[in-house]
Amino acid sequence: MATLQAATTSTGATVTDAQAVRQLCEAHCFGTLNWEVDEEGELIIWGYDAFEIYETREDGLPDYDGGLVTHEFLRKLANYLESGEELDIQTAGYTKCRFPVLAKRYVVRDGEVLHADLSTLKSIEE
Repeated sequence: MATLQAATTSTGATVTDAQAVRQLCEAHCFGTLNWEVDEEGELIIWGYDAFEIYETREDGLPDYDGGLVTHEFLRKLANYLESGEELDIQTAGYTKCRFPVLAKRYVVRDGEVLHADLSTLKSIEE
């Protein structure tokens, strides 16, 4: 059985309502990732796992039956970022020496959520 080896890190971003963001994060499962909203209201996310978010069931476990809610979570979070703030979350990983390599990036800014991964190809101009 192959095991995913991944790391996730983010920039810090200041939120408008630290308590509401804590409640939003507590209502979701981040796998083995860590998140923190410090006393100044700065949110950061980090750890050794892919950035994939599930809702939390009443027993505290991930709701796998409900499927991934990563995009929904980020859209809700976008409402709490201070004006001019940007949260940049990046994940990179691999499963042994198998294809494909995992790489994805989410950027939350100005009320929008942007996503990038390795699935897009563009021509290199001379």
